[in-house]
Amino acid sequence: MKKLVRALGAGLMAFGLGLATAHATVVIGGTRVVFSGADSETTLRLSNEGNQPALVQAWIDHGDPQSTPDKVDVPFLLTPPLFRMDAHKGQSLRIVYTHEALPADRESLFWLNVLEVPPKPTDPESEGKNLLQLAIRSRLKLFYRPANLPGDPLKAPAQVGWKLVADGQGRALEARNPSPYFITLNAVTLDVAGKAYKADTGMIEPFGTLKLAVPGLAQATAGATVTFGAINDYGAASEFKGTVSP
Repeated sequence: MKKLVRALGAGLMAFGLGLATAHATVVIGGTRVVFSGADSETTLRLSNEGNQPALVQAWIDHGDPQSTPDKVDVPFLLTPPLFRMDAHKGQSLRIVYTHEALPADRESLFWLNVLEVPPKPTDPESEGKNLLQLAIRSRLKLFYRPANLPGDPLKAPAQVGWKLVADGQGRALEARNPSPYFITLNAVTLDVAGKAYKADTGMIEPFGTLKLAVPGLAQATAGATVTFGAINDYGAASEFKGTVSP
């Protein structure tokens, strides 16, 4: 089994995760996982919506998209790590925290990988032909949230502070997150004297800052407003507003 896991990790991942022509049939029941420190484990549901079985491998990493299952070292156990999913069947992934030390004053971020290997075609037209089969990998954010963190994660985006900073020959927005929660921005618009500028997006770490480029913005004064979307625990976006400080 370990040899098979290593072969899939090192071979299939390097083989072709350029997914332009591949079609995923394994559906993941969520866009992110929030692991509460008050719990010892959580689960994530998968379902095979296709008409053929699929081989699925799952693992967790620290954020390196090139990581392979045999080389990761994270404080979680994931079972089952490798399994077959029959057509129109489901499978639950069990994620168990091993209680290795993680920061208690803020969230920690990991990534959950789900690799789907499609079956070899059995139709007569494919017989005897050279076929290129692509393994399809999905990556989801896994947030470890310690118990008893202060504040409300759903309200944390409202606390983000905004200011303009130098960025080469122009200006950029700097977002400051004073909360212990990760904040994922999915849309940011800066309004300056009635003119709207689309800014970059990204994720702000707990107690961290993030510089967002604002194409076309040369000058702006304090008092400009920011309208932004933030992704909540359920994968939905909520809209917030802020004011740019001096």
